Amino acid sequence: MDNKCRSYLSTFLFFILLLSQFTGLACAAGEQKVLVLEISDSITPVTDDMVADAISFAENDDYEALVITLNTPGGNLDETIDIIEQIAATDVPVIGYVYPESTKAWSAGTLILISTDIAAMAPYTIIGSAQPVAVTSSGSEPIDDEKVVNALVKRATENAKQHNRNQTAAEEFITKNLNLDADTALEYGVVEYVSPSIADLLSQVDGDEVKDKVLDTEGATIVHYDASLKLAFLNIISDPIVSSLLLLLGVYAVILGISHPGFGAELFGVVAIALGLIGTGFDVNIGALFLIIVGVILLVLEFQAPGFGIFGIAGLVCVVAGSVLLAPTDFPQNYTPAEFQRTLILSVATPTIVLGMFLVFIIYKVFEVRRRKPLFGELIGDSGQALDPIGNGQEGYILHRGQHWKARSSEVIEKGDKVRILEKDGVVLVVEKMKDEPESEK
Repeated sequence: MDNKCRSYLSTFLFFILLLSQFTGLACAAGEQKVLVLEISDSITPVTDDMVADAISFAENDDYEALVITLNTPGGNLDETIDIIEQIAATDVPVIGYVYPESTKAWSAGTLILISTDIAAMAPYTIIGSAQPVAVTSSGSEPIDDEKVVNALVKRATENAKQHNRNQTAAEEFITKNLNLDADTALEYGVVEYVSPSIADLLSQVDGDEVKDKVLDTEGATIVHYDASLKLAFLNIISDPIVSSLLLLLGVYAVILGISHPGFGAELFGVVAIALGLIGTGFDVNIGALFLIIVGVILLVLEFQAPGFGIFGIAGLVCVVAGSVLLAPTDFPQNYTPAEFQRTLILSVATPTIVLGMFLVFIIYKVFEVRRRKPLFGELIGDSGQALDPIGNGQEGYILHRGQHWKARSSEVIEKGDKVRILEKDGVVLVVEKMKDEPESEK
């Protein structure tokens, strides 16, 4: 009877364990994820690539929604329009959120916010000031051209109409540089929610129907978007200040290099100008190929005519930068997971880095040889051993530190005698016979 009880108990526990495993799998399979993309600076030629990248991740990994946090003073109009079109084209619900507290989403940021499927703001944030401006040598000037302004107003009001938002406010953001705080924007129907945190916002929007989908975001896992190495690098050089400095430094470096050749300034200038052009929106693939070609030429020059390593180092920088920028990680046309992107970039960059380390080793050896003291001066006063009879006008060879040297002497030296080096005359050493030390000194 006891054995049967034990058998029943074991079977019961087994089924309980099996049920718990299935339950755990079901919970894991039903876990919802929300992707968060942070835009915390100016809208640049890379920002729209990052949005496209994040949307592709959200689409392919079955995210419940994409949250775009906005903390921006504005930026380029072309990229802003492209972002708006991407948001409209994707099936993933996109939530625009001015965050964190006490920040802003002016100009381009406002246009993006009112074009998202759900618009929200954190307390004490500001939106508005969306009149287009032109950047000139003297600063920025408002654009009053009716063709441009009217087209932008129509785009903004249609987006507001599509999402049942205040069209008048959307127009006045552009025509009157209207600014609104979070509570007023909520009151005027410009945004749907005011929330202090992402988690709270996801709780508030839970159950909303967006793009024929009922959001299930309550307690969803928050995943922060991590840009690929290529996009992260492009994001840095596309900053208006950085790209402008690169172009400015590049031009002056080329001028300096041409006027004072030999220091490698012109090489730095070429690289800086190429990176600056890419940062301002120049075609990335063309710029990357240009950098790789320049880098290969510089490396060939370094190996054929070794100098101080300037050509080699500049070439290495060009090839590595070009390889990273050329890696095929464009989205959504060439969607690949982030881990594969990193592996791909590493596989492209690793051979270049290995070659660079080899080059650095060669350069180090060249410097080492150049810094080494001449051996001739160190010979004076050293001792050696005669390999031939020397003296009476007869030259012979001595052994010094494992090397054979031709030598002569004004005195007779027999084979096997110890000699001291007095001086060097061309390739011949002048030596004398070493006297034996007195017995008392031994």
